[in-house]
Amino acid sequence: MTTPTPLLLRHKGLCEYTPTFQAMQTFSQSRNSDTLDELWLLQHPPVFTLGLNARPEHLLTPGDIPVVQTDRGGQVTYHGPGQLVAYLLLDLRRRRLGVRQVVSAMEQSVIALLAEHGVSAEARAEAPGVYVRGRKIAALGLRVKNGRSYHGLSLNLDMDLEPFRRINPCGYTGLEVTQWRDLLGPADLAHIETRLAGHLARQLGYRLEHGD
Repeated sequence: MTTPTPLLLRHKGLCEYTPTFQAMQTFSQSRNSDTLDELWLLQHPPVFTLGLNARPEHLLTPGDIPVVQTDRGGQVTYHGPGQLVAYLLLDLRRRRLGVRQVVSAMEQSVIALLAEHGVSAEARAEAPGVYVRGRKIAALGLRVKNGRSYHGLSLNLDMDLEPFRRINPCGYTGLEVTQWRDLLGPADLAHIETRLAGHLARQLGYRLEHGD
């Protein structure tokens, strides 16, 4: 029986967006064939991020919240405290994983996590992410370069949702968002991190190892 490939889990806490973005790029560019794949769990201070194909008209009234251009796929989204972000730094070529497989694994991991707590959620083929009764609770965006992925998913837990009204989330006019607190009450961050990491590892065929 083959031992699952290790996935190094790092809990990073509250991290400024731009240095984290740069750290993902550096990690992906400098890794070699022996470098373990990593899963980073963290939160960001308030920031709007634009994907490579983001249209400026979807950024409505950013106000005093910073706007950062990124190299991920997708349109515009918002990150802020109370939102769990999971970045997947994977060697897809080594694992023979396709982008669609990774996207599906992220969606199914969030769906399984919510199902454990009695919430039915779904993915949409035409609009990647996870939705509960038509409202988006998790957004996805990846970058793959030289067969290596970074960026990942964001899951709304217990946050101020007002900034989402300053954009067309993920490029969809009028798209409503929701969060864990409004569906299930207070969010236990440590529990959710543990369960989400476990689902991601299983969906992608990894064995979790704990880093810092």
